[in-house]
Amino acid sequence: MTLVNRRAALLAAPALLLARTASAQAWKPTQQVRIIVPAAPGGTTDIMGRLCAQYLQARWGTPVVVENRAGGGGTIGTMEMVRARPDGHTLLSGNIGPQAIAYSLFRNLPYRAEQILPVAGQIRGPNVLVVNASTPVRTMAEFAAWLRANPGKISYASTGVGQSTHLTPVWLLQLLNVEAIHVPFRGSGPAQVEMLAGNVGFLIDNLTGVIEHIRGGRLRAIAVTSAERNAELPDVPAVRETLPELASFEVNTWFGMFAPAGTPAEVVRTVNAEINTLLDLPETRQRFQQLGGVPLRLSPEEFATWVKAETEKWAAVIKKEGLQLDAS
Repeated sequence: MTLVNRRAALLAAPALLLARTASAQAWKPTQQVRIIVPAAPGGTTDIMGRLCAQYLQARWGTPVVVENRAGGGGTIGTMEMVRARPDGHTLLSGNIGPQAIAYSLFRNLPYRAEQILPVAGQIRGPNVLVVNASTPVRTMAEFAAWLRANPGKISYASTGVGQSTHLTPVWLLQLLNVEAIHVPFRGSGPAQVEMLAGNVGFLIDNLTGVIEHIRGGRLRAIAVTSAERNAELPDVPAVRETLPELASFEVNTWFGMFAPAGTPAEVVRTVNAEINTLLDLPETRQRFQQLGGVPLRLSPEEFATWVKAETEKWAAVIKKEGLQLDAS
């Protein structure tokens, strides 16, 4: 069994605990439900989508299938969800990239924020800067020196253009006043493969997605992007504590469930309640903690407020950096 499959199996375990999660349902699907994942298999977006799909399928007794639609920094899968009938039978397991960053990054984005309805949060946590274990870099000072000694020659992977794994290193490189080559992939899984093979220099990915590689010694964690250190990696510093020029640096990433605008409130309330019940399970919280994240448990209204605030935050960062791209 691969590391990705083991991680997915670990997260899926709460779906077996249905006897302890009975709750009233105001709505129930009448046909197969699709959860679109706008990323390749293997990353946190995919894992969260499959975790929710297994849980909801067992709760509803109706097939809930995950469809990976990678590409365009998550915009391709998001657009497929936007086009779907707003009846609760198509959902999107999304993230900070296509659901917050994309609105200001892409000049020709094919969808608008008002076409997407925030339903429920899933998980939040920091990103982490990692290098291949064979790379002779162990600290942020050594990392900065490595880049300065090789201007424009070191490559970095991302999970797609416009994702937090793309813009987080952009901001970091700006603060360090260094250059590197961006190599985008269609999700965390493919990016991790290239990192493990030593084909790219570094990666800033969701801690939840790469922590097993860190624990296994295949990737070396240099720093986490949150304001403080993470309890699962207590010896790894926060970026902001390492160098004076990085004192203002802080990034957290998040994931959540979305639906097409116009989806009935009854559907939204039901899906939100089901996902929050899953997040409340002690087993879910324990597993999220092991992955370096915490449940993003919010009402639909609170999650909508969260997404709006994140959208405005990244709009300011992108405007300051002068970034503008064409959606592919």
